[in-house]
Amino acid sequence: MTAAKRPAASRRKRPEAPDFDLGALLADPLIKVVVTCGSGGVGKTTTAAALALYAAEHGRRVVVLTIDPARRLAQSLGLTELDNTPRPVPGVGSESGGALLAMMLDMKRTFDDVVSAHTVADKAEQIFANPFYQSLSASFAGTQEYMAMEKLSQLRAELVENGEWDLIVVDTPPSRSALDFLDAPQRLSRFLDGRMIRLLTAPARAGGKAYLKVVTASFGVFTKVMTKILGNDLLGNVSSFVASLETMFGGFRERAEQTYELLKAPDTAFVVVASPEPDALREASFFVERLQQEQMPLAGVVLNRMRTAPSGLSAQRAAAAAEKLAESPERTPAAELARAALAVHAESAEAARHDRSMTARFAAAHPDVAQRAVPALPGDVHDLVGLRTIAAALAG
Repeated sequence: MTAAKRPAASRRKRPEAPDFDLGALLADPLIKVVVTCGSGGVGKTTTAAALALYAAEHGRRVVVLTIDPARRLAQSLGLTELDNTPRPVPGVGSESGGALLAMMLDMKRTFDDVVSAHTVADKAEQIFANPFYQSLSASFAGTQEYMAMEKLSQLRAELVENGEWDLIVVDTPPSRSALDFLDAPQRLSRFLDGRMIRLLTAPARAGGKAYLKVVTASFGVFTKVMTKILGNDLLGNVSSFVASLETMFGGFRERAEQTYELLKAPDTAFVVVASPEPDALREASFFVERLQQEQMPLAGVVLNRMRTAPSGLSAQRAAAAAEKLAESPERTPAAELARAALAVHAESAEAARHDRSMTARFAAAHPDVAQRAVPALPGDVHDLVGLRTIAAALAG
């Protein structure tokens, strides 16, 4: 018996994921950190802002941290700018007893704060003045993700110490791979404690004039090669920078481990954000598997920009009816309007079918992962009204 002739009751039903109750998650006073993550362009920043807004308007004192350099979050929250200091969002949460503060990661300032907190003032000034540090703190690959982790650790410590907020919502960096955020602390720590860095430190340990002297044959060859690649000035900057940071090496590793453990704590919840497109769902699948592998608290997946269409008429039937009207010799204005409406319906229904199919495949691969679908809006979110619409869809 073919699939077309098989009785409806015996056809295989599409898998349905458990419902993701984000409203209950945000209302839970035991949850202190919510981390939104996923590939770029799927709406992480908007999702983070909407979650924070919903929690604040339901009695939580929330700080939302965005890593997105675009000023969309500030604009949607009615603020002129965001920086490394949490700023209150006016008129949010006052009736419920909650509050909403927003901030945007300043990567260099956060790195400066780390250096100042873990070394003496004179040594810190030497580090700040070093050209290699200035480049590293502003643009080195992985630094943004690492500093996002550092800032999260700082906010979590302040939550415990002064209780100004009781929930932190983090919008993770827009990176090429969703795994970069989790890997950043270990990657930067390995760089600062790697074999090449130890070799670069050796001349500074031996004294300033030891640069071009052969300590060993292998180190002499290494120095000549690196001098040709980097030049004397840059090689000297790197060596003196690493020598200044020697006392912080253990601190980098220790903080990386502490922040990683913070993310695994039961009061943290990861929310993976995706859209119903192959690349975004592939990244979401990788992230879900990584979180489960590392035993991190995955709360569920948000499927953004789900397209919908009115029920009752399939895409195929609408397209066939539109084609029939187009071929009719009677091309009256009413018939042309009906043809255009049917064509639009067919396109919308096909898009909605595609999105349902993509998310069903994701549910089949991850049957235990809760999902929340957020319908596509007709335009971009640019104010609190739009954020509240998204928040209502997220919380159900």
